Amino acid sequence: MYRQKQQRRKTLTVAAVAALVPLAAACGSEKADDGSASVGAGKPITGVQWSIDSVTVDGTTHKAPDEARVRIDDAGEAEGSTGCNTFSARADVKGERVRLTDAMFTEKACDKTPVEFEKSLGRALTTGTLTTESEGDGLTFTTSGGDTVELSRAQDASLYGTKWTVTSPAQQERAHLTFDPEAKTVSGRLPCNRVNAKATVSDGRITVGAPSTTRMMCEGSLMDAEKRMLSFLKGPVDYRIDQETLTLTSEDGTTVRAVADR
Repeated sequence: MYRQKQQRRKTLTVAAVAALVPLAAACGSEKADDGSASVGAGKPITGVQWSIDSVTVDGTTHKAPDEARVRIDDAGEAEGSTGCNTFSARADVKGERVRLTDAMFTEKACDKTPVEFEKSLGRALTTGTLTTESEGDGLTFTTSGGDTVELSRAQDASLYGTKWTVTSPAQQERAHLTFDPEAKTVSGRLPCNRVNAKATVSDGRITVGAPSTTRMMCEGSLMDAEKRMLSFLKGPVDYRIDQETLTLTSEDGTTVRAVADR
């Protein structure tokens, strides 16, 4: 799998992943009866962006690339990155034990991500049931054979210098924004045109000045979405960052969400 090839996607059972493609599986979650997932003293692991710090297999520890990460939603779906390949998987959670079922993954070679790290990560996460344990901001997955994967809660992305890709509402998916603290501006792209405006940030609130935009014409739905975005930005908006998600809320309660583009 690690020879250079064109990126492709597959769906495999856990058994097949463990035998053929070690990197494919992601981390599990603990899902309580109310749909949330937690470990130890009720600390949540779903809805959290976890950095993968290291994996230890057969007594050898492999440090993870800085970009290695995983996020698990409340439905037990996991997605993340090894620092090279992206992956997704499901997790069957019973108490403090997690077992992976199937996975989808990209398959490519990267100079910055050691092959042995990906192989070790895949082996640790796909060979059977994992026991979970949390301490502070850290989380550990342990296999029945004693191999471990160490995770830590990722820090919140910075408002400034991050490319924020809009994910909701609908028809805004092509939009992205970047805030510059020195120029005190926000720039980027709306659903159709590029935009630049002054932006004042204070006490959890962003006030955007009169925007300047390019004058391209796009299909009607995109132009309508662009008008709504410009109208949204006319007044001050409150902002909140939760790890890699930026939520903007206008005074009338309308929200726009964006994620940090890695």
